[in-house]
Amino acid sequence: LTAEEKLRREEWLRQIDRDRVSLKAIPALPVSYAGVRKQPEPTHLLKRGDVKTPGDPMRPGALSAITELKSDFGLAADAPEAERRLKLADWMADPRNPLTARVMANRIWQHHFGLGIVATPNDLGASGATPSHPELLDWLANRLVEDGWSIKSLHRWIVRSAAYRQASAFDAAAVRLDADNQWLWRFSPRRLEAEALRDAMLAVSGRINRQQDGPSFRPFETKSFNATFYLPADKIGPEFNRRTIYRMNVNSGKDPLLEAFDCPDPAPKTPKRGVPPTPLQALSLMNNSFVQRQAGHLAERALKETDANLAAAIGRAYRLAFGRQPSRDENARALAVATETGLSNVCWALLNATEFLYVR
Repeated sequence: LTAEEKLRREEWLRQIDRDRVSLKAIPALPVSYAGVRKQPEPTHLLKRGDVKTPGDPMRPGALSAITELKSDFGLAADAPEAERRLKLADWMADPRNPLTARVMANRIWQHHFGLGIVATPNDLGASGATPSHPELLDWLANRLVEDGWSIKSLHRWIVRSAAYRQASAFDAAAVRLDADNQWLWRFSPRRLEAEALRDAMLAVSGRINRQQDGPSFRPFETKSFNATFYLPADKIGPEFNRRTIYRMNVNSGKDPLLEAFDCPDPAPKTPKRGVPPTPLQALSLMNNSFVQRQAGHLAERALKETDANLAAAIGRAYRLAFGRQPSRDENARALAVATETGLSNVCWALLNATEFLYVR
């Protein structure tokens, strides 16, 4: 090489080194997993269910059991996906279609009462449970449609009803006639859902972060060893005191407290949660670090709001946790415990109490 070529080569190598440094300084871009959209192929009737023997092409349509609506959408077998979705949406939201409104009304009723008018919310057909109050279900469904499909309006109708405002008092005579409360002679006590329980603890302790929107908080640590492992972690800070709806859920990194209280996985459908009491729930409430920390914060809040007056702080803690003042016996026992071991232990007992866990 000539001297000039050697200089050009050295300059070229130096430029490559500078480019490499510049590339390393560029922050990594987030990874995005995206699919390639394409129009679906026509669906064929499979002879004897065998994918290798397709029969005649099938045209888009809906359930023929809804007799007041046409089940045929009037589209060709190869109609674009957008047209199929629009026809299906119109069919589902048509006021003459009773199924959509019934399913929605039943789900909302289940949310308030713990049990739907139809006890099988995923199956309102012949193979599902018989409605306990079919006329009521139809009335609610019609009300939902007439109010412009307003969910908020239906909530108002339900919570203002005499059935919802029933007391939860026990009645031995009524139990002998209707032990399952199918006829709504009382408001059945219901345990808070896992997410609501966590939020309630944050609310009474004064540490709840009501920030809305934005990315989820991540209550876990990750480790990589050929694959990514998610380890649950009880992280501390305002970011991790947001409402549970903003929690990033990873199936292999579940929150122990939420899992103990039957918080379902997000992947499978869970039309109705299980609510059986288990020993693990009691142990979680007793020993979970999050519960113990919120008990301490509740004690701090009660003392701060009563100028460190222990007796008044006990009343304030009861008011925050139970919405009432303690009875004379409760106050005496709580004062004795708080004097001997601190107010945090009293608050810890309040967060473990049935009265805090159940809606009555």
